[in-house]
Amino acid sequence: MTDSMTDATNGRNDLGTLFDEEIERRASVEHAWPAAVRDPFICLCEKMEEVVRAGRMVLLCGNGGSAAQAQHFAAEMVGRFKRERKGASAIALTVDTSALTALGNDYGFETVFMRQAEALMREGDFLVGLSTSGTSPNVVRALAWARDSGFATAALTGEGGGELADVSDICVAVPSADTDLIQEWHLVLLHILAEVAERVLTTSP
Repeated sequence: MTDSMTDATNGRNDLGTLFDEEIERRASVEHAWPAAVRDPFICLCEKMEEVVRAGRMVLLCGNGGSAAQAQHFAAEMVGRFKRERKGASAIALTVDTSALTALGNDYGFETVFMRQAEALMREGDFLVGLSTSGTSPNVVRALAWARDSGFATAALTGEGGGELADVSDICVAVPSADTDLIQEWHLVLLHILAEVAERVLTTSP
């Protein structure tokens, strides 16, 4: 066997090992996480049903990958998930670049979600924060303001919940400290939430 063939075989073996290790890493969380998140997540689903049935708005915030997931969920609420139905009121507080940059520049980045929530939220609205660490200052500050102002709040976080556990009415903490795995399971939870909302919208008169 030539050196190039040996190198190619070793490369495939290395990639195969990486694949097996990554699948096993995800399986370890998959076995643990349903029991850890089931009860708080059911509470979150019940709150989502209530908010959607009342025609109120769901606002979401997060940074980086969590920002992308907030936008993903809001799009599925306003558009559709699996069924044709009327749109649900939802917005990700990450999409207005002018507001984000103005607020960050004038008041500091930790205020960018709180100030938008303060301006947009009305009675019965619901603020959901996403943070794999549970310690993102701008998300914590927004949920703390909303809760102190009488709004319902929920958080999707990683292991332990971080500071968001203290400022949210409902905290769903995926039992992992690995950012990529937490984000992957957050997406699963958001898809289930989208299904919950869609069922309300397709069964309500």
